[in-house]
Amino acid sequence: MAAQEWTLKRNCSLTPRQLGLFYASLCLASFSIAGVFALYGVRYVLSFALLEMAAVGLAFLIYARHATDRERIALVGDCLLVELVEAEQTRKFRLNRYLTRVGFPLSRHDLVRLEAVGIRIEVGQFLTAGKRREFALELARELRRGLAAAN
Repeated sequence: MAAQEWTLKRNCSLTPRQLGLFYASLCLASFSIAGVFALYGVRYVLSFALLEMAAVGLAFLIYARHATDRERIALVGDCLLVELVEAEQTRKFRLNRYLTRVGFPLSRHDLVRLEAVGIRIEVGQFLTAGKRREFALELARELRRGLAAAN
């Protein structure tokens, strides 16, 4: 049976590498301006530039840690493989295709629930509410198709 795969990920404008280059250029500009002020005797501007770049650096670091977050759901044979990557930590689950139930989101803030033999996983955090429902319908349809083919 052919594998069906869904990859759900953040919509990030910049990769962590691009963000690092942007931050370096931002620091260069800020410290250059602060350096000119320091040469003219206004040294406290350098302190504020340092504090500002530290705050921006912290925000960029948090952003970069989560820029590659993703959820990968693959239907291979009689297994539903779920891989959740968040802040460089990966959790993997292997569910029986025929025993997995898809729980549809009831409100716009709910995620898609996958339940099978004591395991409950929520996916779809990177999708809009409408797309979550579409994804749940598509996944449930694919799971049913495998069940019909097995019978």
